[in-house]
Amino acid sequence: MRCACIDIGTNTTRLLVAEAGPGGLREVVGVRRFLRLASGPDGAIGEASIARVCDVVADHVREARAHGAQSIRVVATAAIRDAPDGTALCGAVRAGAGVEVEVLSGEQEAALAFAGATGTLGAAAPEGLLGVADVGGGSSELVTGTMAGGVTWWASLALGSGLLADRHLRSDPPTSAELDAVRDEVAGALAGIDAPRPRAAFAVGGSATSLVRVAGRELTPQAIDRALELLSREPAAQAARRLGVHAQRARLLPAGLLLLAGAWEAFGGVPLRISGGGLREGVVLQSLARDS
Repeated sequence: MRCACIDIGTNTTRLLVAEAGPGGLREVVGVRRFLRLASGPDGAIGEASIARVCDVVADHVREARAHGAQSIRVVATAAIRDAPDGTALCGAVRAGAGVEVEVLSGEQEAALAFAGATGTLGAAAPEGLLGVADVGGGSSELVTGTMAGGVTWWASLALGSGLLADRHLRSDPPTSAELDAVRDEVAGALAGIDAPRPRAAFAVGGSATSLVRVAGRELTPQAIDRALELLSREPAAQAARRLGVHAQRARLLPAGLLLLAGAWEAFGGVPLRISGGGLREGVVLQSLARDS
């Protein structure tokens, strides 16, 4: 059986069609559309962005069906759950694409990211307490748990790479003072969080997966510093070509990196391995379990 997840995020709208396979899932098709949901002063998404999201979701639905998806779930995260016109977006998607949108809570987002990160490890899954850092555009989740028992602790931060970049990163490339402002806000948000210390930790989300080429599969402070140095010495368009990512993603990456650095510290200095699974994989694994 093939299942699909369409994930409406702050920075991207993405499609995953997958079926059961080695390591938990076999990807049939994955599509990413970089679509920033830049909100206005009141946090509203706006009619123009809602219309663009509807068109993209309709395209994803058609592609999912063309690839044989028998179940299609559409989920939305911080950008929609926090927006005053989030309900209007859900209604527009229902009318335009014929699908319901599940607006995830922070707790649900954390649980699904954990399930996707750990459920796709296969035989490589470590024993003991595991951590997952999911850095998105509008929020970030820190989660710990075990393979057998699932989530045992989680925290959701109202900070993401998009929000931090919009607040602080005005120069291209960003200045040292701007990066320090991001560091300060991340440190303030994490100051009251006492995360359990996992045996191994994984990073998921667009910021993490965009860094493989420059930082490798493991995010240590040294790897994060190397990536920040690259992103601080050349304009976003040039860095995007070097990294093979969208120019808008390159502009947001310094903020995402600093959030990942904060997650590394919160988990007690355990290296963050970049995971092959995340929220979308968690949704598909849940759908497969429900329909089996």
